[in-house]
Amino acid sequence: MNLGDIDIWWIFDMFLLLLIGMGPKIALVPFLDLTKEMDGDTQQKVARRMVQTAVTTALLLAVLGGFLMRLLHFTPGAANIAGGIVLLLLALHMLISPGKDDHHEAASGRDAMQMALYPLAVPYLLNPAGIAAIVIASGDINSLATAVILIALILIVGALDWLIFRNMDKLAKHLDPSRLAVTEAVFGVLLAALAVQLMLDG
Repeated sequence: MNLGDIDIWWIFDMFLLLLIGMGPKIALVPFLDLTKEMDGDTQQKVARRMVQTAVTTALLLAVLGGFLMRLLHFTPGAANIAGGIVLLLLALHMLISPGKDDHHEAASGRDAMQMALYPLAVPYLLNPAGIAAIVIASGDINSLATAVILIALILIVGALDWLIFRNMDKLAKHLDPSRLAVTEAVFGVLLAALAVQLMLDG
């Protein structure tokens, strides 16, 4: 389906890829673990910094991704394979220790704003699948309309992330840790399948 020169299915597929690659699910459990000892104000500052960093990085990749591919001489296939390998490592971590509080030790003694940048913003919120998808989409941009749509989709997913993490103190009261562990394990399997598919596509 086309709307003028714009492929509607490309927009739909890109939106789904961004929900997987930049949506809140992968970052949810690490965020809860790393910020559970923080007060509400600090938690909100971490959420704001995390989302701002992920969105800013995604926008830079959308603008410069095609240029970086040419500059560093790698193909979309190489980006897919690299993203798939790193995503597979994240997925295996989710499968091996779903819901396990293994972030507490990593959080002790660390600056909250530094944790917002790494690992929360990247690679949890903006994960390898999102990075690969945005870089490849940037390289395929052939019109101003396509570039505007890609940027708009990134901003929409970023707004969804901000809405969720900004209200995490309210949402956390309704999140059952055992259910989170189950959903994280299931999502880990799905992400592993996506990682393998990325490598096959590459």
